[in-house]
Amino acid sequence: MLPGVRPRDPSTSLGMTRWQVVYKIICYHLFKKKNHKPTVLSIIVPTLEEEKCIGTTLGHLKSKLSIPHEIIVSDGGSSDATVGIAGKFADKVISFDGKTRQTISQGRNAGAKAARGDILFFTDADCAIPDPDAFFNKALSHFARDKNLVGLTGQVRVLPEQETMADRAMWNLMNFVSRLQNNVRHRGDAAGGELQMVRRDAFVTIGGYREDLVTCEDRDLFRRLGRIGRTMFEPDLIVLHSGRRQHQVGWTWMTLLFFVNTISLSLRGRVVSKEWKPVR
Repeated sequence: MLPGVRPRDPSTSLGMTRWQVVYKIICYHLFKKKNHKPTVLSIIVPTLEEEKCIGTTLGHLKSKLSIPHEIIVSDGGSSDATVGIAGKFADKVISFDGKTRQTISQGRNAGAKAARGDILFFTDADCAIPDPDAFFNKALSHFARDKNLVGLTGQVRVLPEQETMADRAMWNLMNFVSRLQNNVRHRGDAAGGELQMVRRDAFVTIGGYREDLVTCEDRDLFRRLGRIGRTMFEPDLIVLHSGRRQHQVGWTWMTLLFFVNTISLSLRGRVVSKEWKPVR
């Protein structure tokens, strides 16, 4: 050692004081968990009277998905066995106890508030992802590569065993429009709430879903996301769903409602529909 040169304190070799090092060590031991992996992904599923399908949906995710994640079920006040079934698979189950019926936007926002993940994935109780690991690894890689990406969506289709020709034609059209809006026109849009991935900080920045909207809340979310960052449609991401609303109500009426509410939202900032009745 050279004369007059004090030996370097190892605790300050990274530009930290001794007390900063002690503080970080204490925090590490206080908050670490055995074999803990950071939660990157929060899967949020809003429910209302979904006892027929929620077990299948959550069970498949729980058994097939290996990347760090949490599953949050946000229930709107079900009177059936939904909450009990969800509790067998979900990491968290949030129950709404308000006097009025909860909107799906309120349910999704409640789930997001309880989430710990950096990326929020919103889907519905009647949805299925054939290969969850491949799906989420591909989706998360987009967010990792592009820090400006705030919203990601993909193809929504009806389960093959339940799909009709009208389903195929209409969802092909809506998926095409979503791809055009996001990837070509660079204006946020989503074919439906069955497949919406959002960076958490961006979700918080725009205030989440608009709770005053009973429908079109999914498209509205992506439009607002598109104003603060980039949104993207990834055709390799596919979520399958039952198509139950279209099958019960009919595509003619659903298409009319879609156009009327979309135009009203664009021109007046609100939708025409006052209620979106559950279809089970």
